[in-house]
Amino acid sequence: MTSRLVRLAAALSVVAATVHAQAPEQLIGGQVELLLEFARTRHPEFAALRAEAEAASARIEPAGALPDPVLRTELRNVTNEGSDASGNLLPPRIGSARYAFSQSLPWFGKRDLRRELAGAGADEAQAKARAGWIDLATRIKLTYAQHHVHLTGIRYAKENLDLMRRVAEIARTRYASGFGSQQDALRAQSEIIAMETDLVMLEGESAQASARMRALLGRPENVKLRPPEKLRLLPPVAALDMVALEARLRANNPQLAADDARIVGAEKGRQLVERNRYPDVTLGIAPTQIRNRVAEWELMFEINIPLQQDSRRAQAREAELNLEAASLRRQGTLNEALSELSERLAGLEVARRLEMLVTNGLLPQAELNLNAALAAYENGRADFAAVLDAHRQLRRARGELVKARGDQQMRLAEIEKMVGEDL
Repeated sequence: MTSRLVRLAAALSVVAATVHAQAPEQLIGGQVELLLEFARTRHPEFAALRAEAEAASARIEPAGALPDPVLRTELRNVTNEGSDASGNLLPPRIGSARYAFSQSLPWFGKRDLRRELAGAGADEAQAKARAGWIDLATRIKLTYAQHHVHLTGIRYAKENLDLMRRVAEIARTRYASGFGSQQDALRAQSEIIAMETDLVMLEGESAQASARMRALLGRPENVKLRPPEKLRLLPPVAALDMVALEARLRANNPQLAADDARIVGAEKGRQLVERNRYPDVTLGIAPTQIRNRVAEWELMFEINIPLQQDSRRAQAREAELNLEAASLRRQGTLNEALSELSERLAGLEVARRLEMLVTNGLLPQAELNLNAALAAYENGRADFAAVLDAHRQLRRARGELVKARGDQQMRLAEIEKMVGEDL
């Protein structure tokens, strides 16, 4: 029987593995918005942050709840001294039994402060979860832009390589016809080898970017990534005003929100320390049973006496310093965020202007220079160095264009991280 169960379990595991292996691949990506949507629902780190935020919210109600009541039972004269009866533990058969029921009541306002303190902690956890998502989304946007830059660079590298092979063919033809030198053909071949090396490096960087993207998506199984199809549209220049972005940063930055919640929590903690100078109250009622009847009732009133003033002064000092530290930390976060926003905005403007210069001036001029140099070289009116220089200018122009577009996307993602929302 045992061997049959083992064989059945092995067969089921094989079937499960086969089904898993034959599961169809899901094709995702192509656009950064689709990747962000996938990561929001599937990434384990963000799911953990959400769970922690929900756990912090679940602590609010218990924080303001009353302490559990206490029930105490006292069995008196269980040996039945003074009577002929033997010892016993049953209340009707001993001298008497006292039942005390008590409930501790914190001083007025303490429960509300504890609830508000827990609420501030929940707000901080929510802000941290949002900050975690924005950080993850920013890394996805940056990796997507880098991958797109690599693929565009590969496309340009292949076009440049085809063009250089054409130049090399012209150089070999001229050398075979006696109009050119062997040195030109050798230099062209050396240039081709160098460009092929650059192409291999670009393909390696592209593969690394794809691997990073899979990691940012939580390494999903049976998922195939589409290559980046297009970059996001840049917002209009009017939307990139520093004053408007600063206002949005102050209102939406998740790190500032977390610091604000920490300040609220520190203030509530300080108020709670001050309120702890007042005593808590315990009320109770205690019936006493003699044989089979309740013979008497007792009412109890108890307070704790806050005599340890040195301890409370130290706690008050600690609460004041925590509040001061939280306020200073928020100011530091704000200063750093504003500095980074200004820096990223300047970088975006530089990349935008560079793209315009390359697109409208440098790239068309480089293409014209190369075409003119090629025509002149074929007709013997220019040397090979002029062709090689023109080809390198074209490669540099294309590289600057790709870099400028990638930089714009990266600066945009970093600005959105600062302001806490998409532009």
